[in-house]
Amino acid sequence: MSGKNVVRVFSGMDTQDGAGVRLRRMFGGNSSAAITDPFLLLDQFGSTDPAEYINGFPWHPHRGIETVTYLLHGKVTHEDSVGNRGTIYPSDIQWMSAASGIFHQEMPEGLDPMVKEEVLKISGSPSEVSGLQLWINMPASSKMDTPTYRDIKGSRVPKFEESDGTEVKIVFGKYGDAENVLGSGSYVDATYLDVSMVPDSDFSFHTRDGYTAILQGIGGDGSVTGSGSLYPGASFLFSREGDSVSLKSGEKGFRFILMAGRPLNEPIWWRGPIVMDSEDRLKRAFLDLNEGTFIRDRNPIFIE
Repeated sequence: MSGKNVVRVFSGMDTQDGAGVRLRRMFGGNSSAAITDPFLLLDQFGSTDPAEYINGFPWHPHRGIETVTYLLHGKVTHEDSVGNRGTIYPSDIQWMSAASGIFHQEMPEGLDPMVKEEVLKISGSPSEVSGLQLWINMPASSKMDTPTYRDIKGSRVPKFEESDGTEVKIVFGKYGDAENVLGSGSYVDATYLDVSMVPDSDFSFHTRDGYTAILQGIGGDGSVTGSGSLYPGASFLFSREGDSVSLKSGEKGFRFILMAGRPLNEPIWWRGPIVMDSEDRLKRAFLDLNEGTFIRDRNPIFIE
């Protein structure tokens, strides 16, 4: 196997979204979409101050993308425009395939005091709410499919433990002999791993040559041979050339999210919460919003 090397580091930008939720946008927008394809955007959110998240993300539309919310601390209640509703907790996943169009809202909530104390003991993090939201592009042929909602409990997320104690949670995709209930994603061939390496250990993940691979540092530190150090609070984009990502952890271990996927290599027309494959289809989406015809299918599929 030939290893992929880090070719770009995204330090992210502090911003606000929804009704004033403070977050760090690691990457996202037309300027980076081609090199992170099929991944469009990654937001890292987290705060100890309820004022920075409590107003949440009120009703807003999406079309043409999938959003994957992976919660690390706290809880988030979500609801769509036809009445589907649920709450995710730490290690839970909320996966929405917006497809032809849906309105939804996501409202973060802090932890109960006793739960908060337990989380602090386990994780060492004082954050009341924290997590990641990833946007994945949908193929042009699927952008007008029926929307789908999935709630996946953390207890159903497969774990793979290496002989040295490193733990790999398979949010979606495969690792070792374990596979998530979603298989290799919904509409694209993609993998999303939550990896906790023990100190001074090695980790290698096989992915296909030509695939996009991105690492988001969460805690500790590590390194890639020939590519320098890896650290929390940044996203590291790997070369498409090569069929493996090989890392070494530091003396405190290293926790990170690793995303890998096959690029769609399709045109991207993006404005706000809508991503289509042509200017005409993007214009049509906003005309639908103005004319009240945005929701094409009022019976989205809800999967628990």
